[in-house]
Amino acid sequence: MPTSAPAKVPAPGQPGQAPAHGVLDRYFKISERGSTLSREVRGGFATFFAMAYIIVLNPIILGSAKDMYGHHLDNGQLVTATAVTAAFTTLLMGVVGNVPIALAAGLGVNSVVALQLAPRMSWPDAMGMVVLAGLVVMLLVATGLRERVMNAVPYGLRKAISIGIGLFIMLIGLVDSGFVSRIPDVAQTTVPLQLGGDGHLNGWPVLVFILGALLTLALIVRKVPGAILISIVAMTVLAVIIDAVAKVPSWGLTTPKWPGNPVANPDFGLIGNVSLFGGFSHVGVLTGILFVFTVLLSCFFDAMGTIMGVSDEARLTDAQGQMPGINKVLFVDGIAVAAGGASSSSATTCFVESTAGVGEGARTGFANVVTGALFAVALFLTPIATMVPSQAATPALLAVGFLILAGSVKEIDWADFTIAIPAFVTMVMMPFTYSITNGIGMGFITFVVLRLAAGRAKEIPVAMYVVSAVFAFYYLMPALGLT
Repeated sequence: MPTSAPAKVPAPGQPGQAPAHGVLDRYFKISERGSTLSREVRGGFATFFAMAYIIVLNPIILGSAKDMYGHHLDNGQLVTATAVTAAFTTLLMGVVGNVPIALAAGLGVNSVVALQLAPRMSWPDAMGMVVLAGLVVMLLVATGLRERVMNAVPYGLRKAISIGIGLFIMLIGLVDSGFVSRIPDVAQTTVPLQLGGDGHLNGWPVLVFILGALLTLALIVRKVPGAILISIVAMTVLAVIIDAVAKVPSWGLTTPKWPGNPVANPDFGLIGNVSLFGGFSHVGVLTGILFVFTVLLSCFFDAMGTIMGVSDEARLTDAQGQMPGINKVLFVDGIAVAAGGASSSSATTCFVESTAGVGEGARTGFANVVTGALFAVALFLTPIATMVPSQAATPALLAVGFLILAGSVKEIDWADFTIAIPAFVTMVMMPFTYSITNGIGMGFITFVVLRLAAGRAKEIPVAMYVVSAVFAFYYLMPALGLT
């Protein structure tokens, strides 16, 4: 249920709160889904601010790695590639898929490209393998296999995926804000995480996050329209003032300071610089296929989990938990993976931060049009787009994570252990392994094993057998010497 909506949002197929009027309203079904143009705009802004960090972070991850020839990717070109691909794919998802799910370079996948693929081949070769993974995703969608896999997931597990994503984005918010941090390996302790940077809450940036979280939650409790966006803007202004007065040493990736020159010229030098099959000549056919498979698996299930979670939170699913028109969404996701490789920004995928926009009331693809347009503007105004510190944006993830959890946990059949235990595994493994894919994989495998143990093999969809076997093989690959 949207945090800014005073009334319940109608389920898909039910009449909206007001008759459709205008071309935009009819095309995007804004009134039919119980939303308004202002909510969609607010949602688009909230999603952009929640994920704008990728414009800075993706170039850092890819730019820090070398290919087998010792070449680095240019940081300025990576910023352009990241922003233009996010703009294109997010707009495409909005116009074609009509869902408020924004896309950008996937975290995790970019590390695979930077640390596993690039050192074994050239950058164009590595990006070519990402393009191949995207083409395979599109083929799976065209044959109906991807939709069958999604529809085969039991209702309880679908809810668990939503909850796991909620917990995952809460952890992302806590870590990115500096509220919690990883204890260095040199420390003599078995505790992996700590409060703040040294076991205590110190510094102005953490205070901005705490105030932002309290403000966001207070506005949600008061049912104030635009609660998340109001908090992001207010905390950004506060952060700018604090930084100017207190001269904070570090805010992390983004310093809340008005740039001297807000305009930056985009450099499109990396666009199209790919070699589809060149990597196979360096690593061999089998290893090359496994590399493509690794990228494919991460993109496939990360996006699947995000689509399920966001669509469920936005109430775009029917009584069976399935989303009408899902094939369009899945096909655009496949295009996005390939587009990310073609632009050398790594695989592009659906972002869980889209829940920030959904929390603002976004229910249609028009929110994506707004988010995509902002990414396009960021091509020329990157200094402004990246001045929002993570401490101002991440309270949105904390609030939305709670809303997802509160709305889904009661719908799992906790009395049936063959569903409850896999659901629990799915939920906890997403944040604990920092991976949506791992949560889905381990939950699926647990579901199949427990249903078999209970003598309920006939209740296991064939697709669940196949996907669980694929995951099992994926996890065994290191032991088999195939990585």
